[in-house]
Amino acid sequence: MLDVADLRVGYAAADVLHGLSFHVGSGEIVALIGANGAGKTTTLRTLSGLIRARTGAILFEGQPIEALAVEQVVRAGLVHCPEGRRIFPGLTVLENLRLGATPCRRTRQALDADIQSVFDLFPRLHERRKQLGWSLSGGEQQMLALGRALMARPRLLLLDEPSLGLAPLIVQQLFDAIVEVNRRGVSILLVEQNAAMALEIAHRAYVLELGRIVLSDRASVISADPRVREAYLAA
Repeated sequence: MLDVADLRVGYAAADVLHGLSFHVGSGEIVALIGANGAGKTTTLRTLSGLIRARTGAILFEGQPIEALAVEQVVRAGLVHCPEGRRIFPGLTVLENLRLGATPCRRTRQALDADIQSVFDLFPRLHERRKQLGWSLSGGEQQMLALGRALMARPRLLLLDEPSLGLAPLIVQQLFDAIVEVNRRGVSILLVEQNAAMALEIAHRAYVLELGRIVLSDRASVISADPRVREAYLAA
C-alpha cells in the first residue's frame, strides 16, 4: 500500500532522515519506534505532505504522492492524525467530526453513517457530541482526534503518539479502538512512545535511530530483540 524509498528530509542545512526505505502492506499495522529526536514525527509529516523531502520516492497504492498538496494526499486516502490532538477547542464534538469529512464529498445520509461509525467506536463521544472541544478530557480529545481522522475515510492512517500523556486505562481503550479500526480494513502506520503497546498490536515494526532504520522484522521478533528490550521495553 505504501512504499517509501531513499527518503531524505532536513531542516536548513541538516538532514533529519537519511535515506529511509520501508513499506506498509494492505491490512497491516506497522509500528515505527525510536527515541525522541529519531525522526518519527518528521517521517509522518513528510508522508502527509506537511514537509517536502529533499530526495526519495513515496508511492501510495502505486502512485507517487511526494509532490502532492496535503489536501490531495488526504483525498487519495492517506490521513494523518497528528501528535498533540489538534482539535478545534471552540467547536463541538460534532462540528470537529464534520470538519474531518470535508475532503470527501458524500450525501447527508453517508455523512451521518460515518459519524455513527465513530460513535460506535467511541460511545463517550456520542455522550459529549454537543460539548465544546475545550471541555473534553485529554483522553476524550484523543478519541475525537482519531474519530475526526476516520471521517476522511482513510485507507492508510498515520497515527502519531496517540497515548501521549494519557492514563493507562484510557491508553488501553485507545489501542483497542486502533485494533478495531484495522479490523475494519484500514492499514495503520503507528508512531508510539509506548513501544510495548505498539509492538503488542503491530504486525511488523521498524526501529528508527537518528534518522536511519536500524532494525525491521515482525513485531514479535523486534520485541524479543535484546537491544530493543534494553532500549525501549525496560520496566
